[in-house]
Amino acid sequence: MRVMLKLSGEVLGGPQGLGLDAETLTHFAQILGKIAQKHELAIVTGGGNIMRGKATKGLDRSKADQIGMMATVVNCMTLEQHLIANGYAACAVSSVPSLAKHYDIPEARQMLAKKTIVLVAGGTSNPYFTTDSAAALRALELSCDILIKATKVDGVYDSDPNKNPNARRYDKIAFADAIAQNLGVMDLTAMILCKENGMKLRVCSVNSLPNLDGILDGTERSTLVE
Repeated sequence: MRVMLKLSGEVLGGPQGLGLDAETLTHFAQILGKIAQKHELAIVTGGGNIMRGKATKGLDRSKADQIGMMATVVNCMTLEQHLIANGYAACAVSSVPSLAKHYDIPEARQMLAKKTIVLVAGGTSNPYFTTDSAAALRALELSCDILIKATKVDGVYDSDPNKNPNARRYDKIAFADAIAQNLGVMDLTAMILCKENGMKLRVCSVNSLPNLDGILDGTERSTLVE
């Protein structure tokens, strides 16, 4: 199965969620490498551990978003090197000018078919679009079978489970319902892209990634959005 994994930048920053934590990167490299032994794996990371454009005050939004795009390049290139250091084939590619390899759709598909982990940096290469939108777009471009969003919670809830102890988790929900209820699964652009193009989404806890097969078949706590 060809899987697109959306990984937040904050998880790469360790307990504080800031910068890059070597121990955390090694931990994820080992998990992701094992996943790639069985599945074709593409990854889009956020950049919030370094720079979050939308939340940055005092900067022009377009420039702030461009800096955020470069933050994802830093994350992908660093994770790439940790994967390689642990013996796994990996390649960071970017749609924005950078030191990473240029993102080319046919070439990226070929790398995936050869079981190379492809880390797609640079967002969509346009400001005002989040890395959620980038993950949905790249999942479609690379002919992925499913998009996995790994978060701090184990699925989609009807309210914030960190604030409401009685929040109810959905095992399955339609994109139309998630959009109508404003559940914040992903940003609106990403959900519409997935909905209109038949891309299934599973939302899970980042801690569940070692059991990716359980996430895919629904035996591991997660939410299927389709």
